[in-house]
Amino acid sequence: MAVGVGEEARHPTAISYEKKRGREAVLTGIVTLLLALHCRLTSGKALPMNKQSLLCQNIRHRCNKQVCHNIQCQVSRLNTTAENLFNLYLKCQKYPFDDKKQLDNVCKRNNTFPHFSGIHSCGNETLVALYKIFAFFNASLVNITRNQKDLSQNTTQDNLLLKHLRTTANETRGLLSNLACLLCSQYNVTHIDVTYGKSSGKENNFEKKQEGCQVLRWYSEVVSSAARTTGKCNKQA
Repeated sequence: MAVGVGEEARHPTAISYEKKRGREAVLTGIVTLLLALHCRLTSGKALPMNKQSLLCQNIRHRCNKQVCHNIQCQVSRLNTTAENLFNLYLKCQKYPFDDKKQLDNVCKRNNTFPHFSGIHSCGNETLVALYKIFAFFNASLVNITRNQKDLSQNTTQDNLLLKHLRTTANETRGLLSNLACLLCSQYNVTHIDVTYGKSSGKENNFEKKQEGCQVLRWYSEVVSSAARTTGKCNKQA
């Protein structure tokens, strides 16, 4: 009588070997799947300089009802001090930066910096544009402040400049926090493409001064436009 090729017709050793091979195949498949998922998750992470995913990370509730007014006042305060900060920076860098006749030669406007053309004081597009500008400026301030510590000769003027840079950085971070809150909670904007300035770690002293000059010159002009768009800060009771 012919015997079929079912499991009952095979030798026990062969059956055990095939089961072992089967379990190994399953494990191999699971490991492959986990590796694929890991690679997919890793490749999806933001790059170190890309902070899109962090925009709404700390937003847990709706913003204060005066947040738009707070933004107006923060932009207004930054605008009020921007020109003085720029002029003080030029004085501390000395010649040729403190020579107005040389300014266009040593401190040319950089067209790669973010532009601003707002229409509505607290509209979605204007808020996004403001966020891009001040995120870029905030990152640039880190470089400028670090470089200025290295360049400083510890004079009264140098120390005053460092104080102004830190005060401006604090105000800028507060503004970014309010902008993020409004964008996330009211407009459901979850990420923004932000441009960051280059690192100045390998630049010589003149290049460091030049970078700071370009950023602060751009900032003093763009924040003035931003203040006109967001409107006047009226003190509220």
